[in-house]
Amino acid sequence: MAGTATKSAATAPVSADEARDVAESARETEWERPSFVRDLFLGHFDIARIHPHPPADPAEAQRARPFLDALRAFLRDYDADEVDRTGHIREADVQRLRDMGAFGIKIPREYGGLGLSLRSYVEALALISAKCGSLSALVSASQSIGVPQPLTLVGTDEQKRRFFPRIAKGAITAFALTEPGVGSDPANMVTTATLEPDGKDWILNGEKLWCTNGTRAELMVVMARTPDRMVNGKPRRQITAFIVEVNAPGVEVLHHCRFMGLKALENGWMKFTNVRVPAENLLWGEGKGLKLALMTLNTGRLTIPAGVAGGAKAALNWVRTWANERVQWGQPVGRHDAVAQMIARMAANTFALESVALVTTELHEQKADVRLEAALAKLWNTETGWRLVDDALQIRGGRGYETADSLRARGEPAIPIERMMRDSRINLIFEGSSEIMRLFIAREAVDKHFALAFPIVAPKSSLGMRLTAALKAAPFYLTWYPRTWLPSFRTYDEFGALAGHLRFIARTASRLGRSLFHAMLRFGPGLEKRQMVLFRAVDIGAELYAMSASCVRAKMLADREGRAEAVALADAFCVEARQRIAARFRLLYGPNDAAMYRLATEVLQGKHAWVEGELGVGGLELRGAVES
Repeated sequence: MAGTATKSAATAPVSADEARDVAESARETEWERPSFVRDLFLGHFDIARIHPHPPADPAEAQRARPFLDALRAFLRDYDADEVDRTGHIREADVQRLRDMGAFGIKIPREYGGLGLSLRSYVEALALISAKCGSLSALVSASQSIGVPQPLTLVGTDEQKRRFFPRIAKGAITAFALTEPGVGSDPANMVTTATLEPDGKDWILNGEKLWCTNGTRAELMVVMARTPDRMVNGKPRRQITAFIVEVNAPGVEVLHHCRFMGLKALENGWMKFTNVRVPAENLLWGEGKGLKLALMTLNTGRLTIPAGVAGGAKAALNWVRTWANERVQWGQPVGRHDAVAQMIARMAANTFALESVALVTTELHEQKADVRLEAALAKLWNTETGWRLVDDALQIRGGRGYETADSLRARGEPAIPIERMMRDSRINLIFEGSSEIMRLFIAREAVDKHFALAFPIVAPKSSLGMRLTAALKAAPFYLTWYPRTWLPSFRTYDEFGALAGHLRFIARTASRLGRSLFHAMLRFGPGLEKRQMVLFRAVDIGAELYAMSASCVRAKMLADREGRAEAVALADAFCVEARQRIAARFRLLYGPNDAAMYRLATEVLQGKHAWVEGELGVGGLELRGAVES
């Protein structure tokens, strides 16, 4: 069969070096546009990149108002609890969204779309996310990582003319990258595409797992391995992107996956058997699929931070109402110090979550390179949002743990915090788990040092290579390194009560830049294996970014909208963020990391299996399956 020609080659094991080469070849290696966060990791706090925070564009707000008003009206009628209960979004509801243009929010008007900005798009997703996570996934996956995003980035005019009008009318789309045996290591991809001799069609064979929208989509972007290309005398694995019609012969949904939350998620295990894909459906070029996937995810991730912020705002509203109404020991529960502390933290974090989402969106609108900003926003918002939902459930107590249906049946307000918690957990895994996000950010954060200093400390470098690299790196480090020790003379007095936090950000960015450089010198090539060191540095950068976003947005709201109270929220958030940063610096080099790694190795070897106790029949069956 045409599709099986490269199957054996595709399933050959991939070495760590090969996997790294594939990942490195897909990276965007140039920084042609500015990046606020990249500067932070290099020790430079350039507030001019994000300040003054631009308010919403009045003209864009006017264009978006009819759609957003229609969306709000739809969401008022939409029964999210029924969707959670039945595991299905009614076709009538999907059609209402189609009719209002909800699947073509950013598609240009010339193709039948609404032609709205990213800011309007993320505002819409924040509204949907506050109501129903399953619906948010359906709408956002179709546009953020499905066909429209890569088509916008690299599609030809002909491809746009063919596909944009269909999508604008409501054709749902999907994205297929993960495979049953391949998650975040695409070098091991086994799905193949082979060009027919006449050059008219590619023959697609393979399987894709956890394909969001796959069970309801008309179109999907599929990543497949195409024949290797020789680079410097060595074969390099090629991953290529294709637009695939889901109703094409050979496309099959093997299983509709079901999950802990997002009960109506249209997520499928897909199989492709000798699927003919027209040559004109290839996106960008052979071997550019993985790079396109990363570019797509860089901007596609922007909807998740906004969705998390939307959910946080709903949770804060529910908690505020409850904490004022529920009386225990003679006063509202919100007046008890333990609960009051949680409420204050929720309010400050909700403000920061929205600030991070909006500042990142505005940077993208200004054509900045947001690969780091988007990754940090996704990482920080999802982890902070998860803790926030946990606090909201704790404050509501038993009523937080009880389902909305059960509350309603008892005559109480059907507050769906239990559902929100189940739905929120996937955010730490969707579109790059927290661990993968940290690895990605760390790699980009040390990119400058990696390019300049790595050859100096690499074991495989000869003396001549080290000297050449040192001469090349010297001009940069002779000016950059001393500058990280020099104090900043900017006072940021125009920020009033927040000025001290901005001075802290400037000082700490310099310290972070030095610390990453010191880690490179200390561990050399071994730094990539000291993941916890890199993770703590990334978390420091994430906190600095969240502080920066909160401060500039608070000033904008105070100055232009008269919301002086925003300063108090930003101040409260920054005070706690500074404490978290101090703790991470104290533990940066992880005095217990080596011991914990050794313990993990012993656990994996079964040395401490006795701790697991008697597992019972299920455990014995599992153990037998593993051993077999």
